[in-house]
Amino acid sequence: MKYDENRALLATEIPGLTSPQRGKVRDVYDLGDKLLFVATDRISAFDCVMPNGIPDKGKVLTQLSLFWFDFFADTPNHLITADVDDFPPTLAAAKDDLRDRAMLVKKLRIVPVECVVRGYLAGSGWKEYQQQGTVCGTPLRAGYANCERLDQPIFTPTTKESSGHDMPISFAELSDKVGADLAQQLQDMALDLYLQAADYALTRDIIIADTKFEFGLDENGVLTLADEVLTPDSSRFWPAASYQPGQNPPSLDKQFVRDWLDGVGFNHQPPAPKLPADVVTQTREKYLTALEQLRA
Repeated sequence: MKYDENRALLATEIPGLTSPQRGKVRDVYDLGDKLLFVATDRISAFDCVMPNGIPDKGKVLTQLSLFWFDFFADTPNHLITADVDDFPPTLAAAKDDLRDRAMLVKKLRIVPVECVVRGYLAGSGWKEYQQQGTVCGTPLRAGYANCERLDQPIFTPTTKESSGHDMPISFAELSDKVGADLAQQLQDMALDLYLQAADYALTRDIIIADTKFEFGLDENGVLTLADEVLTPDSSRFWPAASYQPGQNPPSLDKQFVRDWLDGVGFNHQPPAPKLPADVVTQTREKYLTALEQLRA
């Protein structure tokens, strides 16, 4: 295992297994009939991985995803187990490092799109709305303020790129890409999951402004929830108590890191600068707060 000086787990190597496929945050091991997902403490922003990580971040992503998989009990998901004592013997040597941050999951035929749902007008959506009155090409009524709640959540899918930026696609383009029936299923399921989660989160004093889901098809063709779910990496979380339309609220997600990077003039191109200790500490606190409040 590779740790940085802050004891953030940046990379995994498990004896006896071939090197994993490394994403921006996850290391994924192919175990033949299943996959091992390991959430490291790496953090990315503007599609750049930071040189140092956020201690315990991978555990927060995993534990929140497990919470939501249980919350959405009626929705099929890819989880087999997150109990390291039930992992195959080949993983025994890494058990302590994998605890709380790893999941054994089913192999799925992943649908190659990001299913983004927006309930509030923020970030790049707000910038586009100011210029064109649209968000990812979807027309909105006039008169919205920055960070205002939308009359209805909107589904704004994007491509799923292995590197670089995901690009918005229209529902018609999504239908052409995956088929009309599956496109409708993706939209319906993503909107339904977001509404359930957003209503629940408000009871825990958190606003879920937007999020993205990933889905796959199992061996029987059943649409299945995959990857991470409603985490501070995949969502925009705001404290409800400090929310006011027209203002950017404080975040409980990685927007804090994005704001710091913009504040130091980062050009959004690698290599990214090292995060200072106070930014690391505050980001960790935000992630833990989101986990604690949502699971309360």
